[in-house]
Amino acid sequence: MKEITIRPIAKIYTDFPDKFGVPRQSGIVTGLEAKIVFEKPFRNPDALRGIEGFSHLWLIWDFSLSHTESFSPTVRPPRLGGNRRMGVFATRSPFRPNPLGLSSVRLLRALPDTEEGPVLYVSGADLVNGTPIFDIKPYLPFTDAHPDAIGGFADGVLGEKVAVSFPEALLATIPPEKREGLLALLAEDPRPAYQEEGREYGFGFADKEIRFSVKDGVLTVLSVECK
Repeated sequence: MKEITIRPIAKIYTDFPDKFGVPRQSGIVTGLEAKIVFEKPFRNPDALRGIEGFSHLWLIWDFSLSHTESFSPTVRPPRLGGNRRMGVFATRSPFRPNPLGLSSVRLLRALPDTEEGPVLYVSGADLVNGTPIFDIKPYLPFTDAHPDAIGGFADGVLGEKVAVSFPEALLATIPPEKREGLLALLAEDPRPAYQEEGREYGFGFADKEIRFSVKDGVLTVLSVECK
């Protein structure tokens, strides 16, 4: 079989330096902004002509932190507790024969001429900071949205939320424009589903380290430290 080489056209810059803490799916946390900067060969404003007319975009990107040389036909989805195997093509696991991710994001604004060339600002991204983007396509509501779609085994495990206790003094250390998005992210409970209550966790966010624990359905932020 002939191999095909693809190359990144851009990189996305988000508040997440590591995989832990990143929203589990795109569109779940809409209050966080991300910036897409094009690589030099593709920094042409003409390539974005007309994009401002779309409210949402598809991003095709590289699971750059999950490359593997081996192929496993089954994976353990974390939201199923990590102890049930499903077919890799029935999941959105990053461990795939071709490590391609697909995300739907809202286009906030398109700036065709900046010091970095054309730049897109989006919300709802579920990508680590610096992730390579392979392609960008417009989201078409009359073909891409399926109200009668069935979510398989994911229907029973997605959408569960926790209450969030974030002390005011700690929340004040977060830039005001990022607080709403961070609170929404924490309400989604960033922990792996198979971990026990009461354990302390931490993840990087906007140059901070957020430490928290969950008990009796309440996520409590324990500390916010500069990284």
